[in-house]
Amino acid sequence: MEQTPAEQKPMEQKAAETCVEWLCTAEDASSRVDACLCRHSELSRSRIASLIIEGALTIDGAIETKAAAKVQEGQFLRLALPQARPVGIDAQDIPLDILYQDADIVVVNKPCGMVVHPAAGNESGTLVNALLYHVRDLSGIGGEMRPGIVHRLDKDTSGLILVAKNDRAHAAMSEQFKSRTMEKHYRAVAYGAFGQDQGRIDAPIARHPVDRKKMAVLEGGKPSSTEWLVIQRLQGATYLDVHLLTGRTHQIRVHMHSIGHPLLGDRIYAPNIKTGVRIPRLMLHAYSLAFTHPTTGKRMELTAPLPDAFLQTLQKLT
Repeated sequence: MEQTPAEQKPMEQKAAETCVEWLCTAEDASSRVDACLCRHSELSRSRIASLIIEGALTIDGAIETKAAAKVQEGQFLRLALPQARPVGIDAQDIPLDILYQDADIVVVNKPCGMVVHPAAGNESGTLVNALLYHVRDLSGIGGEMRPGIVHRLDKDTSGLILVAKNDRAHAAMSEQFKSRTMEKHYRAVAYGAFGQDQGRIDAPIARHPVDRKKMAVLEGGKPSSTEWLVIQRLQGATYLDVHLLTGRTHQIRVHMHSIGHPLLGDRIYAPNIKTGVRIPRLMLHAYSLAFTHPTTGKRMELTAPLPDAFLQTLQKLT
């Protein structure tokens, strides 16, 4: 039996990203169709499932709208990929410190005070607004022409943020984040003197039961782990390297506060801490990031220098 060009090349995500095609093998038999396409393409399973529900999948030419449908050997799958649509967010010419960029990812050194995503009260001036202006080769995330923020930083935290340019890179980097193969280290200045040179905090974190803008260590919260190492003992404070093993909202701030060593400059969790020195900002900086590149497989590590205000505060506390 003569094969079609698509059958001769069973897996193909076309350069223009118009479709994903796959000729099912014996190994695929009885698999869910969304799981099958996820294994053999560069898209996330959730993205594939949403496209299937929208009617973008055909099996042997017939439309299939159930992501849980089982496939059989010899069936030909074709998933149409719509052109990425604009997200309605303005691209703004905001200065941006891009430390690394290639066809798949961007690593940015975010300044203190910059919000990452547009939201009510912060519709402009965000990192996403700046990225849409400076990064012109986005192929879209989840069908939208936008950068894929792999992990977030609080508004008042400075430092490294990893951004994906396409669905494949976003799925790969998000998986590294979830599986903890992405390594993140922060520089922080915490109140008081630590009795040990290093330690680990294992305490669950959940939304604060009263103040919904805050997080708290609470029984039944999400498991959360933070390692810390003393870099330097200061006057009334301690300079730390902090290694995040999980990625909860406000994790470092909440964990340090829970052990009696809140971060200096933390207006949410420790607004009344006094050190005798003016603290101009939250003393937390995402310093280093190590990960495996989604295309080359190369292990990469990048660092972001400490901001001037951070360095100046350290000097005053020495």
